[in-house]
Amino acid sequence: MALPDFFIAGAPKAGTTALHAALARHPALYMSPVKEPKFFMTNGPPPNQGGPGDIKTYREHIWRQSEYEKLFEASPGGQLRGESTPFYLYNHAAQLRIRKLVPAAKLIVILRDPVERAHSNWTHLWSAGLDPIDDFIRACEAEDRRIAEGWADFWHYLHLGMYGRQLEHLYSVFPPEQVLIFRYRALVTDPTAVLDGVCRFLGVPDGRLAEIPRENVTAHPRSTARHRSVARLMRAGSNLASVLPGQVGSSVTDALQRRLQADGQPRQPLTWEQRRLLLPRFEADIRLLESLTGEEFSDWLEPRGESGGLVGARPRGQQQARNGRPRDF
Repeated sequence: MALPDFFIAGAPKAGTTALHAALARHPALYMSPVKEPKFFMTNGPPPNQGGPGDIKTYREHIWRQSEYEKLFEASPGGQLRGESTPFYLYNHAAQLRIRKLVPAAKLIVILRDPVERAHSNWTHLWSAGLDPIDDFIRACEAEDRRIAEGWADFWHYLHLGMYGRQLEHLYSVFPPEQVLIFRYRALVTDPTAVLDGVCRFLGVPDGRLAEIPRENVTAHPRSTARHRSVARLMRAGSNLASVLPGQVGSSVTDALQRRLQADGQPRQPLTWEQRRLLLPRFEADIRLLESLTGEEFSDWLEPRGESGGLVGARPRGQQQARNGRPRDF
C-alpha cells in the first residue's frame, strides 16, 4: 500500500503549511501534493452539515482509501512519504485510525501559544467572511454552542489549543519516541535548527534545508459595512456551493474571497485584556502539558506573546539541556 510514513499532525495555524512546503524540498522526502487530505478524520464519508463553509470543506476530504493512496503513488523508491493534516492531534479517533493502518508512523507536532493560535484561527475565518461574529472574545464565547451544533473542528478556537489533553491521548496511542514536538516560535526564529531536528527525527540527512517558506499569512480586513455585506454573501455562497456541481460553487466563493481580502491589513495583535480573559481557560491544560513533556510553558500565561524553545522527541521524564533545546537537536 502507498501510505505515508509520517504526519505533520498539528496544530492548525501553527506553521504546518510552511513546514510541509519546506520538507517537500528535501530529496529524501515526498510530501503529498494535497497538503491537507484529512483522510483519517472520518471512517467513511464526512458529515453533510456544520457551520458556515463546512459542507464545502467536507466535500474536499479525500476519504476513500484508494484515492488517498494515489497521493503517494508518484513517490520514488526510497523516499519517506508524508502528509500534513493539522487536526490529527486534536481528533482522538483519527489517531486510532492512523495507528491501525500505519502503526510505525512518526508524528510531528507544532505547539503555538494557545491564545495566539485561537486568535489567528478566528482571524482566518472572520476575514474569510465565514465567522459572523466580528469580536474575538465573543466568538470564543460561542464555541461550546457551535460544538454542540456540530460545527467542524476548525471552529473550536479554544479547544484546539488544549494541547495537554491532546498529547495525553496521543501518548496512549503512540509511544513518545514516535512523536516530535517543538514550538511554533522556534520555527519562525530558528528554522534551520528546527528543520535539522525534524530530519534527524525522520532519519534522513540534515543540513539540506535552511528556511521556511512564507505560507498561509492571514490578512485582517477592516470591519466596514462593505466587509459585512460581502461576508453575508460569502456565507450564503458557501451554503450554495455545497449543492452546486463541480467547481461552480468554488468559483463563486473564490471571487467573494478576493473581494474580502482586497483591503486586508496585517493581523491585529492581541491585547493583554483579551489574553487576560482567556488565559484561565488554558492554565490547567498547560500544567498537564508541562507534566507530559517535562518542559515549562508558563510563558504562555504571561502578558507577553510567544517565545521560542524546542521541545524534544523523547520519552516522558527525560531531562533536556538548560539552553532550552533537546539534547538530540
